[in-house]
Amino acid sequence: MSAPLTLSRPGLAAGRIAHALHRAVTPDYFGWLEHTASAGGCSRPIRLTGTLASVEADTGRVIRELHTDELPDRAIYKACGNRRASQCPDCAWVYAGDAFQVVRTGLTGGKTVPATVARHPVVFATFTAPSFGAVHHRHVSRHTCATRQRCDCRPSPCRARRDAGTCEHGQPAACFARHDADDPQLGRPLCLNCYDHDHQVVWNGFSGELWRRTKQAIERHLAALCRQRGISHVQVVTDSGRVRRMPPVRVSHGKVAEMQRRGAVHFHVLLRLDGVDPGDKDALVPPPAGITADDLDDAVHAAARQITVTTPPHADQPNGWPITWGEQVDVRRIGSGDGDVTDAKVAAYLAKYATKATEVTGHASTRLTPDTIDAYANPDGDHLARLIDACWRLGRPTATRTTGSNAQPGDRQGHLDTNPYAGLRRWAHMLGFGGHFLTKARRYSITFGLLRDTRATYRRTEDNETADTLTVGTLTYLGAGWRTDGDALLANTAARQRRESRRIGREELAHDAWLAGAAA
Repeated sequence: MSAPLTLSRPGLAAGRIAHALHRAVTPDYFGWLEHTASAGGCSRPIRLTGTLASVEADTGRVIRELHTDELPDRAIYKACGNRRASQCPDCAWVYAGDAFQVVRTGLTGGKTVPATVARHPVVFATFTAPSFGAVHHRHVSRHTCATRQRCDCRPSPCRARRDAGTCEHGQPAACFARHDADDPQLGRPLCLNCYDHDHQVVWNGFSGELWRRTKQAIERHLAALCRQRGISHVQVVTDSGRVRRMPPVRVSHGKVAEMQRRGAVHFHVLLRLDGVDPGDKDALVPPPAGITADDLDDAVHAAARQITVTTPPHADQPNGWPITWGEQVDVRRIGSGDGDVTDAKVAAYLAKYATKATEVTGHASTRLTPDTIDAYANPDGDHLARLIDACWRLGRPTATRTTGSNAQPGDRQGHLDTNPYAGLRRWAHMLGFGGHFLTKARRYSITFGLLRDTRATYRRTEDNETADTLTVGTLTYLGAGWRTDGDALLANTAARQRRESRRIGREELAHDAWLAGAAA
């Protein structure tokens, strides 16, 4: 059984400590601690049972075989791998580290990405959702704080409109409060009945398509600039052997979705200008000299203004909903001399939000089902309850099977018409957003899979396993979570100590490198 490390209840704390002491005095305690190190710190590790065999890679000969019954707890522990910090802080810490590497290597190179990408023009753009109704917000017109992370500046009044009166539902259309940063009112509508909850969840659901078309528009804008400036297209040989003419510039991106307090996502996107090598279409080369970061900036703003997606018809909205970006589209240049926009800071910022989901809104449930939806959805409830209800209602099954004269030729059972909004139900716990929180273009940088394989190779080398030997497992699922609260306490404490040791080691190495550079 897994449980958070809290000692708030005396009875629970006493039982946990008793379990921990019982484990610590067993003869194989240190062997157990080493055995669980790979999952140490995980809130809910996966327990596996079965057989492990060491096999020669060349011949397939089994060198040795081991059953999990011979191991501590008669199982293998594997970390759950959950990226959400609210669900498993340790696994999210690993994921954030990988996300940092994925984002930063696209800016500076390294780990199979050429270092020359550091000279490519890059901008950091933020795309926001439009307004679906007035909400409480916190705005600081002029910052005087030392750092935004610990901002203590006095905000402006929320919505100071003395002649605003009331809305059609009798609610005040103004708010004179100066909200604190942790005020639960932030992001909540001034009037729940005026707010368009349906449109917001549909926007969340179709925002990925909006981004796809926006990137296409950015690349079309840059291709048109190349034609205007006499920069010729490039002829590239495709995998099928055909010769294809391509624009001489393309855009590679890394994108993170962040959930706002009102429950609408917005996107932070790194956009890098790359060129095209006629001899190797997969090579990362600089863009033509005639295309600059200024052009990329203009292309982003032009695309954000022009692109609109109209969603498919729905029974509640026969003409569909218009999906557009909000008015606030912010574009900053990486390495432009602005100390707030460096490659390391941007990579850390995006990695942090890659481990978050809907927690900022106050909602953090798992996937909802017909048995659990009533606990969260309410058409007359608060803001979050109405958003979840909108997802469930708009995603309701509308499939109809046509028969008789309306059936398709050759189809004995008729044609099945499905609801294009069905995904809203699947992602109701995410307020309609079903996309990945961190995505990237294939050419932007390395992959998470490469980082995981590198760690696995390092562990094999660390364990003195050679590349000629493979470990083949025949394993089945046994359960999830630590067997006792005491096991969770010991394993998680040991994991924290290992992380702290690595952190101190990295700081010492960085300090030594700084001293060496200063002496030189």
